[in-house]
Amino acid sequence: MPADPLALVGEHPRHEDDVLERIVTIVGRHAIPKGESHIGDDAAVLAPFVGEALISTDVAVLGVHLDGSLFPLEDLGFKAVAAAVSDLAAMGGRPRGAVIAVCSPPGTDLEELHRGVADAAAMTSCPIVGGDLAQSHDVAIAVTVFGECPGRGAVLRSGAQPGDTILVTGPLGRSAAGLRRRRAGAPLDDELVVAHRRPWPRLAEGVAARNAGVNAMMDLSDGLGLDLHRLCDSSKVGFFLGDVPVAAGATLEEAISGGEDYELLMTTNDPDRLRLIFLDRGLRAPISIGRVVQDQGQRTLSGEPLERRGFQHLL
Repeated sequence: MPADPLALVGEHPRHEDDVLERIVTIVGRHAIPKGESHIGDDAAVLAPFVGEALISTDVAVLGVHLDGSLFPLEDLGFKAVAAAVSDLAAMGGRPRGAVIAVCSPPGTDLEELHRGVADAAAMTSCPIVGGDLAQSHDVAIAVTVFGECPGRGAVLRSGAQPGDTILVTGPLGRSAAGLRRRRAGAPLDDELVVAHRRPWPRLAEGVAARNAGVNAMMDLSDGLGLDLHRLCDSSKVGFFLGDVPVAAGATLEEAISGGEDYELLMTTNDPDRLRLIFLDRGLRAPISIGRVVQDQGQRTLSGEPLERRGFQHLL
């Protein structure tokens, strides 16, 4: 586990307030809107939300969500925030802020961890407005994000309709391929390795899809082979897939079940309008992969049943 050379002063652990002061200098780089209060009080104060308010929580654990022998601790902080923000993108929302809670053993380099947090927060325009620290046996970070959905309101998983076109925002399997390549010795700056360690939430795409009136949407965090079933379970429909777009360097199995791609999965009865809005906003056109059907028992890929497969925690 990465050790912080400044974790001990003489033979005494650093006090929580000393650590927090240093963390605040790392994650508090954003400008605070007038009338709001972020880190420093018992609770953050945010201005009123526009439209519907969105709240989501995600937990990342070292050794489960990131292999600490292959990646720096900074990547765990980045992935934790990015994954949580992706849940807002999946609803067509925009971020307003996040609070983080970190549990770690004494000696963990908390500054390194929070540098990754700060990078993801800055890149997604999701300020860190508060948090907490606690001692534990393992390194874990819980991120709760707050967002808003003006106008039409949030897009749910439960709205897919028979006849809808199923689309994704990009080729799949890059994250899983990056982990495989890193295990084989690829450097941290390898393009696919970066896709695994520094995932990018599709915020602009989520807003565009909401504005285009998609019927259902979610992010692909656990793999198409599992998440598409979840969307269809919520909507009480089936599907047939004609093809799966596989990212360069990935395998078909990685594209189906690899997980952590964070591309968006959408259904719409007007795919031409959806593509037009994406292109008009300078976004890559979404890729059609199949169609929604009425029969919940029909769930196929190229005519064969698509079994549920992807990442699931064993609890």
